[in-house]
Amino acid sequence: MSEPQNPLRLQKKHGSGRPSDVSATDGKRLLDAQSMRNALVAGLITIVIFSLFWVSLSELLNRVFPWLTVVLGFLLGHSIRLAGRGVDWRFPVLAAAMAIVGSLLANIVVAASVTAEGFGTGTLEVLTAVTSMTWPVYFDERVSFADVFFAAVAAAVAAFYANRRLTRSQYRAVRLWCEEQQDE
Repeated sequence: MSEPQNPLRLQKKHGSGRPSDVSATDGKRLLDAQSMRNALVAGLITIVIFSLFWVSLSELLNRVFPWLTVVLGFLLGHSIRLAGRGVDWRFPVLAAAMAIVGSLLANIVVAASVTAEGFGTGTLEVLTAVTSMTWPVYFDERVSFADVFFAAVAAAVAAFYANRRLTRSQYRAVRLWCEEQQDE
C-alpha cells in the first residue's frame, strides 16, 4: 500500500480497465454454440405448455384473460434465449414470429375450450370439427383489436428477451470474430 487511501472514495468493484485477453476464436466458439433447432423446439414446447396453462386457468376462474399473451411473449423470449443461446438477429425474429403464432394458437385453443364447455363436449372434439367455413366467423366474432394488440406486445417482449446476454469480454470476442471475417 504505497498510496494513501482516500476515506471518501468508494471501493472499486470493477476491473483494472485494461482489455480482457480474448481472441476471435472465443467469438467463433460463442457463435458456434447457437442453435436455431433448440430454440424452435423450446419455443414450441413453451407454446404448448402455456396453452394448457391458459385453458386450465380460464376453466378454473371461468374468465378469459387476453393479456396473458404478453406472459407468453416473456416465456418464449426466455426459453429461446436459454435453449438457443443466440447472439445474432435470427433469434429475436424467431421469438417474435413464434409469439404471434403462439398467441393466435392459444386464443384458438381457449376459444375451443369455452365452446366445448358450452356444448358439453371435449376441446379436442371442437378442434377436430373446425372447417374452412369456421375460420372467417371466428376471426370476425372472437378476435378483437385487444387480441391483436396483446399479440404485438408479446412479440416485442419475446424479441427483447430472446438474445443471449453477453459480458463485455464475450461481446468483444464476437466483435473480433466479425471484424476478422470482414477483413478476409
